[in-house]
Amino acid sequence: MEKLEQTYRDIERLKRDKNAVILAHNYQVPEVQDIADFVGDSLGLSEEASKTDADVIVFCGVHFMAETASIISPNKKVLIPDLDAGCSLAATINADELRQWKEENPQAAVVSYVNTTAEVKALSDYCCTSTNAVKVVNAIPLDKEILFLPDMFLGAYVQKVTGRKLHIWPGECHVHAAINLADIKKKLDCHPEAEMLVHPECGCSTSCMYYAADGKINGREAHILSTGGMIQRVKSSPAKEYVVATETGILYKMKKVAPEKTFYAASDEAICKYMKTITLEKLLRSLTEDVFEVKVPEETASLARLAIERMLAIA
Repeated sequence: MEKLEQTYRDIERLKRDKNAVILAHNYQVPEVQDIADFVGDSLGLSEEASKTDADVIVFCGVHFMAETASIISPNKKVLIPDLDAGCSLAATINADELRQWKEENPQAAVVSYVNTTAEVKALSDYCCTSTNAVKVVNAIPLDKEILFLPDMFLGAYVQKVTGRKLHIWPGECHVHAAINLADIKKKLDCHPEAEMLVHPECGCSTSCMYYAADGKINGREAHILSTGGMIQRVKSSPAKEYVVATETGILYKMKKVAPEKTFYAASDEAICKYMKTITLEKLLRSLTEDVFEVKVPEETASLARLAIERMLAIA
């Protein structure tokens, strides 16, 4: 405990000395969430950091998130405590693959989920988040073909809700794809009073929508929400128990914002090894040694920024 407290003190001192802001995604380990200035969704965190007067952003998340922070705050130094903090979803498509897909569909608009590299964002017409993907797609003229990437479960969800025929890239998050309808039904059977929260990247999300015409599973509504939407739902809903279908790290944040409520992971195995690579010790080293800097070249950043700004203008 004494060592932990000393590490916290050292991080706070370095943060002040270097005028740094610490960001932590909702899936980070508890001790990293506790030391962060902001905890939340990837894009929201980058936006929060851009509003501060900090000279340094330390992003405790995965690599594409640090890239997004660099795109939005080009004059700030962006650090990620572990270069191995990648993303299985972002890795399912690269810039060369997207160029080829665009060549095969030259008249189509490209909508890229924020869980993509800066180079992929730069080749996109619009970015989107799981919260605003439906709004972004609905804003595109009906006669325009759409290439939606990279998450096939989010794409299927958007296609169903909008009624638009999309060309969907067959990518997936290895953690969310493994959460299935059987997991959720089993947990709901065990907790009959629990409300159900489902991230649209989950392999179960399409099943949730098609399972029953009224959108219910085991007689209960499936609330399909981003991680930020889940936190807001937990704070506003009268329910006392929740079955949560996303990475288990979010349960810590939920318990902090609603300590009187009870939360159950739809799958106890839904743990992202990449999110968990970042530790307090690595965060301390990042601040001490200014490692590892993530800087998106301005040519790429300016194009990616345009796709993000188009999204924000809509949503």
